[in-house]
Amino acid sequence: MQTLYANMERMNKTLVDLDPWLEPYESIIIQRQKYMTGKRQQTLGKKSASEFALGYLHYGLHRTTDGWVFREWAPHASQIFLVGEVNNWQDDKLYEMIRQPMGNWELTLPDSALKHGQRYKLHIHWPGGQGFRIPSYATRVTQDETTKGFDAVVWNPPKSYIWKNLSPNITEPPMIYEAHVGMSSESPQVATYRYFEKNILPRIKSDGYNTVQLMAIQEHPYYASFGYHVSNFFAASSRYGTPDELKSLIDTAHGMNLRVILDIVHSHSVKNEEEGLGRFDGTLEQYFYPGERGNHELWDSRVFDYGKNQIQHFLLSNLRYWLEEYHVDGFRFDGVTSMIYTHHGLSKDFIGYNDYYNDDVDTDALSYLATANELVHEFHPSAITIAEEMSGFPGVAGPLDHGGLGFDYRMSMGVPDLWVKTLKEKKDEDWDLTHLFHELTARRPEETVISYAESHDQALVGDQTILFRLLKHDIYYHMTASDRHDKVERGIALHKLIRLVTASLNGGGYLNFMGNEFGHPEWIDFPRQGNDWSFHYARRQWSLAENPKLKYHWLGAFDKAMIDVIKHLTSAPEYVHIHNDDHVLSYMRDGFLFAYNFSPNRSYENYQLPSLSGSYQLVISSDDKDFGGQNRVISNAPYLTQSSGRLGTKLSLYLPARVAVVMKHNS
Repeated sequence: MQTLYANMERMNKTLVDLDPWLEPYESIIIQRQKYMTGKRQQTLGKKSASEFALGYLHYGLHRTTDGWVFREWAPHASQIFLVGEVNNWQDDKLYEMIRQPMGNWELTLPDSALKHGQRYKLHIHWPGGQGFRIPSYATRVTQDETTKGFDAVVWNPPKSYIWKNLSPNITEPPMIYEAHVGMSSESPQVATYRYFEKNILPRIKSDGYNTVQLMAIQEHPYYASFGYHVSNFFAASSRYGTPDELKSLIDTAHGMNLRVILDIVHSHSVKNEEEGLGRFDGTLEQYFYPGERGNHELWDSRVFDYGKNQIQHFLLSNLRYWLEEYHVDGFRFDGVTSMIYTHHGLSKDFIGYNDYYNDDVDTDALSYLATANELVHEFHPSAITIAEEMSGFPGVAGPLDHGGLGFDYRMSMGVPDLWVKTLKEKKDEDWDLTHLFHELTARRPEETVISYAESHDQALVGDQTILFRLLKHDIYYHMTASDRHDKVERGIALHKLIRLVTASLNGGGYLNFMGNEFGHPEWIDFPRQGNDWSFHYARRQWSLAENPKLKYHWLGAFDKAMIDVIKHLTSAPEYVHIHNDDHVLSYMRDGFLFAYNFSPNRSYENYQLPSLSGSYQLVISSDDKDFGGQNRVISNAPYLTQSSGRLGTKLSLYLPARVAVVMKHNS
C-alpha cells in the first residue's frame, strides 16, 4: 500500500538505481536476493505463501465430524499425553498421542471426550526428563486464579462468531492510534475488549484517526512486559476477555471505517517453558537458534531459528491465522532490527553502508520477513505492514522484486529520539530549524515511513513524554485553564508546534499513543513487585481531556483539528521557507500552507512566505482560544497572495510568537 509522495517510479527501480551509494554493494545485494529467492522456493515448494501458511488448520485441537483430532510437532519427545480436567491431569493411555513421521504427533478422540471450556495441557516426556506444556498452536489460554499457572482451554463455543462488517477500504494515509486494551480504562484495573469497543473506539473515530494499532494481544504471561514477551502466539490474551469479544471489537471498528492492525512479535519469544515454547520438547533448539545465538541477552528471551522450514511455517501460519480468524488489517512487526542482525543492533551505531553489508546480517531472517510480507499482501491485498526498524537497513520498505523486504512502511524511529535530544540539550530559541526540517523529512528513497513525535516507548517509566519533559512537575500544579503560568504556557505552545510539524512532515503516515494527544500527565508503569502491584499508572485519565476547565482539553482539541488536516497529505513539501534568525519555518503540502514561528518573544506582522498563487483561508491556528491561545490570528477573512517579482508569489501572515498556522489554498 504505497500511498505516498516519495518518488512513485521507485516501484520500477532497483535499490541501486534509487540510491547510487549502494553501487559498491550491488553484488552483495544480488547475492542476498538470490539466497532469499532460493530459500523461499525451498521452504514453500510449489505452494504460494498463503497456501503454505495453514499450520493452524492442521496443528492444535480441532473438532471434526468424527470427534476430535489433536496434532503437535515435538521431534525430541518420546511420549506425549493430553492431560487436563478430563482426566484429573494424569497420564492416561486413552489420551496418549501417537508418533507420526517428521517429529509430528497425533491424537484422535471421540466427540464425548472433550467439552468446550475444559482446561488442558500436554505432558511431554523426552529422554532424561518430562514437563507440562501449553500446545504451540493453542488458541485459548487462561491463567488459573489460584495457582497463577496458565492452561490451554478447549474453545468450541456452540455458536461461531458471525461477522457483520467487511474490512474498510481506506485510501487516506494511515493515521494510527496506538492503543493498549488493558490500560484503556481510567479505573485502576485491567480493561476489557468490551470496554475498549464501547468507550475507546468512538473516541478514536471522533478524533479523526483511521487505524487502530492494538498492542499486547498475543498471550503473554507477564502483564508488565507490555505484551512483548509472548508465550502463546495463536491465543488472544484472555486478560481482556474472550476471542469472540476481540472479534466483536474488530468488527465494530470495521463498521466505523477503522482499520485494525496488531503489534506482532516474531522477533523473539518468552523463555518460559511450561506456558511458552522454551525447551518445548526437551531441547532449546526446537524453535530457537542453538547456543548463545538463541539467547537474547538484553530482552531475556529466545531468538527464533528463521532458517528452519518448520519455524517459518509456524510464524507464517501465525500471520495468516490473525488475518483469517480475526480479520485484522495488517501488522506492525516488532523488533525488526533485532531480527535482521545477529548482534540484534545492541550497542551498535549505524554510521555507514558497511554496517548493512557484512556477516552480521541474518539472511534467513531477511527471507522470513520478505515471505511474511508476500503472504500478508497476497491474502489481504489492502492490509498494511509496518517495520519497527531503527538501523536504516536499505530496502526494508522497498518492493520485494527489487531487493526489498516488502514492508509498506518503516517506523521513523529517529524522530522521537530527535525530539528527546532537542528538548534535553537546547532551549527552543536555539533550535536549528534547518536541521529539524532535514531530520523530519529524511528517509530512504525507496521507502515510506510512519512518523511520530512520541509513542508508548517515550511514555514508559524511565523516559518522559514530550509534555512532561517540557513542564516537569508543574504539570501537577498549573494545568487549570485559568492558571496563566509562564513555563506551562511555553510547554503547551511547544507541544502543539512539535506535534504539528512532525505530523505534517510525515513520510507516509502518522502515529500517536493513546493519551499522548492530550499530554497525559503520568508515565506508564504496569503492576509489578516494585510498585506493590499497583494499577495506578497502568490506565488513562480520559476525564482530564474531557474537562474544559483543564489545559489538557486544549491539547486534545488541537490534535483533533490537526489530524483532520494531515490525513489529506500525500505530496512532497514545496515552497519551503526556513529562516533560523527569525525562527520561522513554512512549507506547502497538498494545498495547505504550514507556517511556524518558534520565536519565544518575537511576533511578526505581514511576514511574507513563499506560496502557491491565490487566496487562502485559515483552518488551524495554534493560538485559537479553543486550543489555549489568545485568538490573535484573524480567522474569518480570506488571505490573498501578492507577486514579489523575481522572488515569486508571497503570502503575508501575522505570526505571533510560538504559534503555528495552517492555511488552505482555495483552488
